[in-house]
Amino acid sequence: MENKMFCFQCQETAGCTGCTQFGVCGKSPDLARMQDLLVYVSKGLSEVTTRLRKEGKEVSSEVNHFITINLFTTITNANFDDEIFYERVKRALEIKEELLNKLSNKDCLSEAALWNATTREEYDEKSKVVGVLATKDEDIRSLRELITYGLKGLSAYMKHANELSYDNEEVSAFMQETLAKLLNDNLTVDELVALTLETGKVGVDGMALLDNANTGTYGHPEVTKVNIGVKNNPGILVSGHDLKDLEQLLEQTKGTGVDVYTHSEMLPAHYYPAFKKYDHFVGNYGNAWWKQKEEFESFNGPILMTTNCIVPPKDSYKDRVFTTGAAGFPGCKHIDGIDGEAKDFSEIIELAKTCKAPIEIENGEIIGGFAHNQVMQLADKVVDAVKSGAIKKFFVMAGCDGRAKSRNYYTDFAKALPKDTVILTAGCAKYKYNKLDLGDIAGIPRVLDAGQCNDSYSLALIALKLKEVFELQDINDLPIAFNIAWYEQKAVIVLLSLLYLGVKNIHLGPTLPAFLSPNVAKVLVENFGIGGITNVEDDLKMFLA
Repeated sequence: MENKMFCFQCQETAGCTGCTQFGVCGKSPDLARMQDLLVYVSKGLSEVTTRLRKEGKEVSSEVNHFITINLFTTITNANFDDEIFYERVKRALEIKEELLNKLSNKDCLSEAALWNATTREEYDEKSKVVGVLATKDEDIRSLRELITYGLKGLSAYMKHANELSYDNEEVSAFMQETLAKLLNDNLTVDELVALTLETGKVGVDGMALLDNANTGTYGHPEVTKVNIGVKNNPGILVSGHDLKDLEQLLEQTKGTGVDVYTHSEMLPAHYYPAFKKYDHFVGNYGNAWWKQKEEFESFNGPILMTTNCIVPPKDSYKDRVFTTGAAGFPGCKHIDGIDGEAKDFSEIIELAKTCKAPIEIENGEIIGGFAHNQVMQLADKVVDAVKSGAIKKFFVMAGCDGRAKSRNYYTDFAKALPKDTVILTAGCAKYKYNKLDLGDIAGIPRVLDAGQCNDSYSLALIALKLKEVFELQDINDLPIAFNIAWYEQKAVIVLLSLLYLGVKNIHLGPTLPAFLSPNVAKVLVENFGIGGITNVEDDLKMFLA
């Protein structure tokens, strides 16, 4: 059967090989091709900005942020609106033409840097020949995509930092220079492997920038108990990752009689001191992103999607879904505003006032807020527990949740862990075990939630601090095992960053990425000990050996 599209950037890609007829995520072949085209023209634009920098000319923050959000919109489940991508391709070509006029030397520019078009028909034709499979060599293709997905993940961190007026020109310049390098057919496998690790190095810088932006704006996360029941007022449910959007919504809902709830990856907002002053910020509703259809239905009120992950909404509640930032879905109202601009959420608030209160689907509390600053304050307690043998091992179980039944492995794994082990987590993977009663060790909860997938930086800092405290030369000598669930591209940049920091023997599941060719997978296995998962019993024996 002829391919209508090709995409293998997420863990749920069809048959663990690639979506060729329609995206498992819900994107159509037309949308998939337009996303391919946006990445392509962003590479061409990046080649021009890289040339400008080499000529000593400035590239504006507006152009940097434009390229960043271009990548972010192509992340799995972020934006399904074809029109957005047509407009972004058009604008990318316009900006490129403007910048080409500033270049002193236009020799040897790539086809991507020179390509231009004015009609949708031309866009459509080009989109059919610039996708993933345009790179014929399997290993070169694999490495190019591994780097591209790392950059997509990094773009998410940069976008959230930009919203809080934090920026890093060096990171933006690297992202664009790397995008341009991916157009170079002369780069060898060895050079691309080196570029992969360099992407991980800069990924650490991007994560540090976002950590500084979040904590500098909202304070360091604190240990917090979060209500998972409901109140009697109508509510607005906020999903995604963007804290600036949440802050603006909370300000605009003060005194309106409307409560605000978090969903999925927005849960860790409750841990920040700055958000605790809002009495109408009442709790978390539901679970990870993939349960949206039933949970959005029962919530009754409007939902604000600030980023990925969107599941194509049912008609029964679609008119209650709003998007903003990089997120988008056809037929859902989009709230404009970028880079910290004031956004008008009045339409959402007025709709909420007409809705019934949420239907309660569970009750109780969950605890989180164990980011690096909070854990450092508990360092003496943690060290004493390790030295006494009360804590034998830490398991980093960060990453993503998803629909596949095979992901129940992580719930079973958490249940099966010995009572003298502690789980370090970040990301929506936590929903596989954060509501289990796993107890504590000398007052230290056995699940330490550092926050969003964006907060995986905290887990790296905690590991590095423990290495220092125990006076170890190698981070791999720590009693820490990595059993990580992945789904989309932010998990890729976290993986590359961990590899750069020297972490080895990371296990990924439920499956290894489809975009790793056998030879590239072999390099990762031989050099870094990357592995998959099997079953809980055998994996526990391996991790605890």
